[in-house]
Amino acid sequence: MLVTPLSGWGRYPVQSCEVERPERYADLYSDAASVIARGQGRSYGDAALNENRRVLLTERVNRLLELDADNGVLRAEAGVTLAEILEVIAPHGWFLPVTPGTKFVSLGGCVAADVHGKNHHHDGSFGDHVAAIELILADGSRVACSPAENAELFRATLGGMGLTGIIGEVTLRLIPIASSHMMVRHHAAADLEQLFQHLQNPALDDRYTVAWIDSMAGGAQLGRGIAMCGHHAAKEELPVGLSLSSFNSEELAGGRSRKKHARAIPFDFPAWMMNPFSIGAFNAFYYRREGKRQQPFLTGYDSYFYPLDAIGQWNRMYGKRGFVQYQCVIPDATAFDGIKALLQELSGSHRPSFLAVLKRLGAQGRGLLSFPMAGYTLALDLPIRDDGLFALLDRLDETVLRHGGRVYLAKDARLSAESFRAMYPRYGEWLKIKNAVDPQNRFSSSLSRRLRIGEELS
Repeated sequence: MLVTPLSGWGRYPVQSCEVERPERYADLYSDAASVIARGQGRSYGDAALNENRRVLLTERVNRLLELDADNGVLRAEAGVTLAEILEVIAPHGWFLPVTPGTKFVSLGGCVAADVHGKNHHHDGSFGDHVAAIELILADGSRVACSPAENAELFRATLGGMGLTGIIGEVTLRLIPIASSHMMVRHHAAADLEQLFQHLQNPALDDRYTVAWIDSMAGGAQLGRGIAMCGHHAAKEELPVGLSLSSFNSEELAGGRSRKKHARAIPFDFPAWMMNPFSIGAFNAFYYRREGKRQQPFLTGYDSYFYPLDAIGQWNRMYGKRGFVQYQCVIPDATAFDGIKALLQELSGSHRPSFLAVLKRLGAQGRGLLSFPMAGYTLALDLPIRDDGLFALLDRLDETVLRHGGRVYLAKDARLSAESFRAMYPRYGEWLKIKNAVDPQNRFSSSLSRRLRIGEELS
C-alpha cells in the first residue's frame, strides 16, 4: 500500500496517508479498518485526510452515465468534476443548480459537503437539487438513497463529510439556461452598513449575489466592498454573434468571445509577499476599479463563478506553510453585529486576508450536518505565518458562537470538538443514523477524529 503525504487545498495540515485508487466503479470500496473517500482534494483542511490510515482516491471513477437533455437530469459517478460536467451540459442549455467557487471539485464532494453558492438565498444548497445517490456502506452493500427512499440516511449523507459511506453515483437536477454568459452589475459600498443594505435591497438583488470585502479597510471604512449581482443572460441580452454554442471558459472582448487559458503559479511565493501593504494596495486598486462598473455588463460564467480557476495552483501564493480559509455563518438576527465584530477582530490583528467574501444564505437545507442557515456567511483566506493566527481563529470562533453561528467543516482545519457540538445541534440525530449503518466507525477521517465526530454526546 502506497503511503504518501496529503493535504487539502490550504496545504495545511500535511499528513501521511495510505492511498488506494480504484480504477472502476465495481472496485469502489475498501476493507480497511478506517477509510475516507477523497475526490479532488479541494476541501481546505483535513476533511479528506486520514493520517496513518486509508484514503480512497475516487478521481478515476468519473463516468457520466446518463443525461436527460429534455428534462435536465444528470446521473454520474461521484468522481467526475464539475468542470467535466459543464463541458457536456452547457451546450445542451443546462447548468449546475448550485456551484461553489471552483469547478475543479468532484460531484461526490459537493454532496458530502452540501456545498452552497451565490444563489443560496434563492435556491438552497447542492443537496436540495440531488434527486438520488447510491451509497456504498461499511459492509460493502450498495443502497439507493433519496428524499423518498432511505430518507434518513440521505439527509445524514448530505453535508456528512463522507462519514456515512462512499458516495458512488449521484442523480442531479439541472437548471435551464438560454445563454452561457452572465449579466452582472456591481454596487460599491463605502462601509459594512451600506454593504448589508445592498445585499438586503430587493431592487438590487439577482439570482446570484456575492460581495467582495476590502479586508484591510478599518475605521469608518470597515467592511467596504462591492456587491456583485448577476444572472444567466437571456437571449435578448446578448450581442449579435454570441450564442449558447460558445460555452466554456469565455470572456467578452469588443463584443466577441475569446478563450481564456489558466496560467499556473510555478513556485511557492515567499512569505513576505502576502503582507498588509501589498494586500492593502491591491484591495484599494480593486475597489476603485470594480466599483466604477455601475452599468450592467456581460461576462462568461467562468469569470463570475470561478475567477480563481484561471490561476492554476493559486494556493501557492500563500507560501510553503499554506493558509487557512475561515468560513462561518451568522444567523439573520445577529448577522450585522457578528460580521462587524469579526472584521474588527481581523482588522485589529493586522493579519492580511487576500480574499474576503460575504454572501447571503437562505433557509437550512436537508442535511443534518449541513453548514448553511438563514443568515450571512463570511469567508477569509489567512496565510499561516506563525502560531498567533490560531489564537486569532479561536477568538473568531468565540464571536461566532456568541452570535449563534457555525463554522464550515469543508473549510476547517482547527476547530475544537466542543465548538463543533455547540455549532451543530443536530449532531445527536446524525449520530444515531451513523451508528446504525457504520457501527464500527470505519468511515472516519482526520477531521472526524479531531472533532470527535462518531463519538456519543457527553
